[in-house]
Amino acid sequence: MDRQAMETAPDAAADWPDRIYALLKRHSIRQVALVPDAGHARLIRRCLADNDLRVVTLTTEEEGIALMQGAWLGGQRGVLLMQSSGVGNCINMLSLATIHRCPMPMIVTMRGDFGEFNPAQVPMGQATQTVLEAMGTLVHRADRAEDVEPTVEATLKLAFHTYRPAATLIGQRVLGAKTFGKD
Repeated sequence: MDRQAMETAPDAAADWPDRIYALLKRHSIRQVALVPDAGHARLIRRCLADNDLRVVTLTTEEEGIALMQGAWLGGQRGVLLMQSSGVGNCINMLSLATIHRCPMPMIVTMRGDFGEFNPAQVPMGQATQTVLEAMGTLVHRADRAEDVEPTVEATLKLAFHTYRPAATLIGQRVLGAKTFGKD
């Protein structure tokens, strides 16, 4: 790629949240449930600025499962944004989406994997995919910025076409590992 093309090419590492936002709009998402998360901060700001989206800030992630089911039963599509540490809070509630054949798309920012400094994040970070799959969730992972958009799109299609929970895990290689002054 020549220098001019490199200067005008979109920065995939910087704009993946904007591309997810565009996907949400393209797939007629009307409700976004979330627990505030630095990894989703840019996407959350985009959603909050959109008067056509109903953004609900949750106190705990499992509330999002019930909210998304209610949205679906009320005729609207929704998505749940959370961090991997919140997946453990959803284990029991995920059975409802499977039993009731309710689409449950989730976009999960990962902690506890590539370059993690906080030992408390590692157990759930390492178990996230296994836990989701054990509860019947179809899981895809994006570890490169250029893979985020097609992976999220596949998750949205999978959830809404199969009426099942589906998740995209966005790895720390995309997000960047937090350091908080640690080496």
